[in-house]
Amino acid sequence: MEQVTRNVGEPHWFKSSYSGSGGGDCVEVAAGPEAVYVRDSKAVGDGPILRVGRDEWAVFLMLAAERG
Repeated sequence: MEQVTRNVGEPHWFKSSYSGSGGGDCVEVAAGPEAVYVRDSKAVGDGPILRVGRDEWAVFLMLAAERG
């Protein structure tokens, strides 16, 4: 995983359907051709964006599902 400081274009960002509309603690995720990007929904304009390889993201989702 690496923190991206450059503009990653305009990917399609989305939040989990479990996130409320009250603007709480949420992250947004966008899938790119070679990576998945994650950002804090409260700091969209100036916050950091994390770049995670697609394979690593798949492992993360698998582990999260096991523990969920």
